[in-house]
Amino acid sequence: MLRITDISYAVEGRPLFEHASATIPTGHKVGLIGRNGAGKTTLFRLIRGELHLEGGSITLPARARIGGVAQEVPGNDVSLLDTVLAADTERAELLAEADSATDPVRIAEVQTRLADIDAWSAEGRASSILRGLGFEAEEQLMPCSAFSGGWRMRVALAAVLFAQPDYLLLDEPTNYLDLEGALWLENYLMRYPHTVIIISHDRDLLNRAVGGILHLENRGLTYYTGNYDQFARQRAANRAVQAAAAKKQDARRAHLQAFVDRFKAKASKAKQAQSRVKMLEKMETIRAPEDAARTVFSFPEPEELSPPIIATEGVQVGYGDTVVLRNLNLRIDQDDRIALLGKNGQGKSTLAKLLSDRLAPMAGKMTRSGKLRIGFFAQHQVEELRVEETPLQHLLRERPAEGQAKLRARLAGFGLGADQAETAVGRLSGGQKARLSLLLATLPAPHLLILDEPTNHLDIESREALVEALTAYSGAVILVSHDMHLLSLVADRLWLVSDGTVKPYDGDLPSYRKLLLSRDKPGPRPETPKPKRPSRDAILALRAEARKGEERVQKLNDMRDKLAKKLADPALYEDGKQGEAEVWQRKYAEVMNGLDRAEALWMTALEKLEKAEA
Repeated sequence: MLRITDISYAVEGRPLFEHASATIPTGHKVGLIGRNGAGKTTLFRLIRGELHLEGGSITLPARARIGGVAQEVPGNDVSLLDTVLAADTERAELLAEADSATDPVRIAEVQTRLADIDAWSAEGRASSILRGLGFEAEEQLMPCSAFSGGWRMRVALAAVLFAQPDYLLLDEPTNYLDLEGALWLENYLMRYPHTVIIISHDRDLLNRAVGGILHLENRGLTYYTGNYDQFARQRAANRAVQAAAAKKQDARRAHLQAFVDRFKAKASKAKQAQSRVKMLEKMETIRAPEDAARTVFSFPEPEELSPPIIATEGVQVGYGDTVVLRNLNLRIDQDDRIALLGKNGQGKSTLAKLLSDRLAPMAGKMTRSGKLRIGFFAQHQVEELRVEETPLQHLLRERPAEGQAKLRARLAGFGLGADQAETAVGRLSGGQKARLSLLLATLPAPHLLILDEPTNHLDIESREALVEALTAYSGAVILVSHDMHLLSLVADRLWLVSDGTVKPYDGDLPSYRKLLLSRDKPGPRPETPKPKRPSRDAILALRAEARKGEERVQKLNDMRDKLAKKLADPALYEDGKQGEAEVWQRKYAEVMNGLDRAEALWMTALEKLEKAEA
């Protein structure tokens, strides 16, 4: 169990935590959320002991192993597979000792321990993790130096997952994954055997992979049982109750003050007036929840162009003599919202460079509207900002003729207020840098906006604001993103980049997600004769089975929530209650196992019913 008790910590005089407390039971999967700059990463560093608290304490079980993703795996000659295997230091040390030990007793102890930790299946497990994160078998044997920094970050993630620490701390791990890798990680975390705390703004991940939300707000921590959607509903209800209580108290205070003002000068009412003054002084103020400044993006509107704005016929594109994509017959109109699907390395970035005129066609015909302006946003552009300059200086370089007042207004339109406008980029948060890069990309009012992972480092409120801005934007949008929530709300066309070409994907995003998780290759399935339609009685029986399955799942969900609330109670872990806590944890594990089986049975019943009613 992780206990955070009454902690306080400040950075450069700005308090991030003031008497914050929370308890996370062992084995729970928890999402740590909060606005950019609130202190989430700092909390991780405090848990790891890298920073020293100004007050309070953070306690963990004795000998608990804490793991997180390293900044990056070094670009050395060690293979990816060996790099991941080396992360299990106990296994590596035992294998080295097994080769050198001469004492028969010690040799037996080493071999027994190697068997206990399942050391002989380690290569298979490490390879499976690397494969899930996008590395094919032959790539796993290549040296780390053969891969870019982003791919080496995946190796670092694979290493910590393989080591299986007791407390796994992940800080925005999907930022360097593609959609396929993000979905694989989501499923892996659901099965992870120990405690997980993950900083993420990915709503789908927080809804599927965690069972608790730790919310960092107003320098305090609040733990909520359930996934992100449940947290959002509970928080909204709490805020409504708090606002109603504050309103009621304001009315009561006004009533008392009116009595005092009316009768304080009358001798006959002086005592009563004085008693109400004391009541006002003793009344503890209930403050209505303050709504944070609403996150917005303001995209300039381009003029309308005649369709199509881009068209290709039989285009080939690549690098040097190497063709990456061929037979491209594509059309883009100004009202298109297109999501590019496909594994990393299949050519999505190459296509984006072709469309943005950063890469010329090798063959075929490509036409563009003569007045076409294109905005391009990619993560590498965020990293290429001039860290010594302020956001205002970046805009002055692009628009030297515009007055500072107008440029500051542009920055404010992307959530960069007066303080951030004059702050060196190197001191801005990742989200603030992303906002600046997005502003620079949209500054010329582009007719086509190409966005490559635009939500990296943006908090949930900023992501929702980006969805609203893209929905209102009158230009074309091409999206590459691992954020299924963003894609589902913005894109109305899907292009699949695979096997050296680009084709429309006829399914929807849920079907593509299912395709990725099943590892099937896209393509038409052979037609099979339709089975004979079941009888009415058979359909009624299937409906009853599905209804019972739903009821079982609901009951088990209610039991899980009650047990989770019980386990989150700090009093359960007080001295002398260890036995009771273990009983409740066993009950929780039993309910979770039962819930997994019940959900599987319910899904099977629903599939049978859908087939019968088709």
